[in-house]
Order: sequence, then C-alpha cells, then structure tokens
Amino acid sequence: MLALEPPSPYARLLDAEPESLLPQQPKSVRDTGLPQQLIVELIAKALYLGGKSHLPVLTTRLHLSINVLREVLDFMVAEHVAEVAWRGDSDLDVQYQLTGAGKQRASAWLERSPYAGAAPVTLEAYRAMVERQVLQAPQPAADDLAAEFADDFLAPPVQRMLGAAMHAGRSMLLYGPSGGGKSLLARRLGGLLQGLVAVPHALVVGQDIVQVYDAAVHRAPSPRQARMVQPSPERRSGDPRWVLCQRPVVALDGALEAQMLDLQPDAANGCYCAPPQLKANNGLLIVDDLGRQRVPAAELLNRFVQAQETGRSVLSLAGGYHFPAPCRLRLVFATSQTPSSLLDEAALRRVGYKIPVGALSAASYRTLFRQQCISMGVAYDEAALRYLLDELHAGAGLPLLACYPREIVGRVGDFAAYLGEPARLSPASLEQAWVSMFADDGARVDDDVEPRIA
Repeated sequence: MLALEPPSPYARLLDAEPESLLPQQPKSVRDTGLPQQLIVELIAKALYLGGKSHLPVLTTRLHLSINVLREVLDFMVAEHVAEVAWRGDSDLDVQYQLTGAGKQRASAWLERSPYAGAAPVTLEAYRAMVERQVLQAPQPAADDLAAEFADDFLAPPVQRMLGAAMHAGRSMLLYGPSGGGKSLLARRLGGLLQGLVAVPHALVVGQDIVQVYDAAVHRAPSPRQARMVQPSPERRSGDPRWVLCQRPVVALDGALEAQMLDLQPDAANGCYCAPPQLKANNGLLIVDDLGRQRVPAAELLNRFVQAQETGRSVLSLAGGYHFPAPCRLRLVFATSQTPSSLLDEAALRRVGYKIPVGALSAASYRTLFRQQCISMGVAYDEAALRYLLDELHAGAGLPLLACYPREIVGRVGDFAAYLGEPARLSPASLEQAWVSMFADDGARVDDDVEPRIA
C-alpha cells in the first residue's frame, strides 16, 4: 500500500486560483516545495559553468523567480559560497560569482550530479496539477468531431464510435487494412483535445531529476490561444518552472521496446528522460502498428490500459526504487492485423471501443481524388477516374483506401514535371502511376505505358 505524502505549501498554491492555468509564482523557497540545498546546488552549478552572472540571467537559466533566487543567494553569500561581483543602480542590476570555496563545492556537486538545468517541481505538485487538468479538460462534442473530420469521409457509424470513445475518455482500437488512414486518423483525434496544459520542465524524485518537458511533443500555444490566456495586469505571473502547452499527442510505432516505457538515464546531463506515457499526460497516447513491436501485443495493451484505468504508471530509478507517476491520458491503438489474430478475448475486452477503419465508398473516393487533383494542380478528368476505378482497382482487386488518391495524383504530377508537360489525368498517366506503385514480379516495363483498354 502506498504511503500518502503530507500536503505541501506548493500544493496549496495549485488550489489558490482554480481558473488560472499556471501555478502562482512562488514568493519564497518554502513556496517552491523544494529543499533549499537543491536550489543552492543548482545556482552554484550555473555560476560555475557560466561564470559571473546577472540575476535576470540566473532567473532565465534556472526558471526560478527573482524572490526565490535572492533568498537563496543571500544565504549563499552569508555562507561564503557566493559573493556580489558588481552592483548597479537597480535592484536587478546585480552580478554574482562563486567564492574560491564555492567553486570547490560546485565542482564536487557537479561531479556527483551534472544536472544544471531548470529547477524541478515536486512529484506531489505534478500529481496535483495533472489531476486538476483532467477536471478542466473540455469534453469534445459531436460538432467538434464533425468539423475536425469533415474531409475524411468517415462513415457515420465510425464517426459516432470515435466521438463516444473520445467523450468518455475510453481506450480504442482502430483496425483495418494498411493504407486505410488509421495512423492519420489517430493523430487527428488529438485535434479534438481543447485547451492548454501546464507541463513542468523537470521533476525531483528523491535525489533524482526527471526531465518531462519535450519541445518536440509539448507544442507552444497557437497565437489565438496565447491571446486568450494573457494574464491581467494585476495578476501575478506564473511559476516559471512550468511551460504552458497545447495538449500533447505522443505516437509510438513498431520500433517500441519494453525498456522505452521506463525512465531513460541521461548520464551526460545527470537526469532521467521521461517515458512516453509521462510526456502524454493530459493528452493522447497512440500505439501505432500494434503487433509489430518487440513487446507482445497483449502485454503492451494490458500495460497501457491498466495504467489508464488506475491513473498511474509505476516507474523505476537506478538502484531499484519504484514510484507511481500520474498517468491520465487518452489511449488509441492502431493495427493492420485482425484483432482476433492479435489479441485474445480477455485482452480485447479491456479495450473500450473496437473501431473498424476500412475502404472508402466509391463516391467518397471520387471526391477525395478530385480534392487531391485541385490541391496538386493536376487537371481532373472524369473518364480517366472511371478507368482507375473500373480497370485498375477492380482488375487488381485492391480496395479504395484513403492513402491511394494522394499517392497516385502525386505520381502523375511527378512524371509530368519530369517530361516538362502539364499534369493531367488520363488513362495512360494513371496506368503509369499505378505501375510505379505496385510491385509485380511478372510485370514487363514497355517503352510506352499504354492503358489496358482503349
């Protein structure tokens, strides 16, 4: 049974302004929830590596407020670890440097742990923020889904299943033939996640630092979102240890291995890198190509579904210390294999929604094909498209998958550009594109590719 941690002053700060997206800026070391010694070491490392530094520079580097830095630097000066190197006319125009003894201490601290990045937040504060942001998450409505997938030609039953699963926050398995658009559809579901979330630069767990913020995953607010969350002049600024981001979308593919789901040691930077499920908190986690990973599909599914159901993921530090981290996310699996061949009945029962994503109707395929011609500047021809459907697709027995129109039209454009001709649909240009797409061991490439019918 897990022991409950006592509430900290920082946890109370999270509750102080429920309408605010970022926690309030700490006024003191106590408000940060961090041990003073940890902040002392971070400042000393920054001064050791960067040399004499202005107070605003330290604020930017360590993501700590001026008030907190002044409190700790006053202590360091009193302890003869640091000293004022230069003082200007304003309170901010101050430079600090390490004393000789301070340099020796900083060197020892760096040798023990080379981490010299942003000040972390506590695991307790992170848990509280993740739970708060779960409650603040807007639920996607039917109109939101219809708008997001207006051009994807989803069958109404599929749209309704996607919407119900997203609204309920339940896991889903998208299955169907390769090229049917499952991967793109899964990523597009991230567009239904509205609102912004606060993500910490790093966490402190015991004596260890876990880096959470990842610029490749945690995208900055759009200009419109940024305008909507501008703080009023009288409101205090937020805690700089947190970054305001769009809700994250993390996609894992067939290269996923079991060890990638735990903390990854980063010896060079003296910290751990967060696993994907931690980075995806308050967002969407996609496991694409389920069944191609080196982890058995049922094991992978059960691990993620259990973490989603319990709201926590157990992570491991070096030395065997385990701790529960929050795991509050939406979960999507996608596979080209049949569900029954991939997962047993018990595993399938754990998935909230099983959603087939198959071929398009002929009408939807035609519409999508015309759209691709317009977007790529290829002259459209209805008779040529009939040839594609009636002869090429039907002759090869290939379904009308969503991936084909863009690929075929793109190749028509490629050949036209190479020959210096206007790009236009014709039976010959479509046949040429088709032959270049599909391998046929018995095929013969003639000097001039002619259509199969007049």
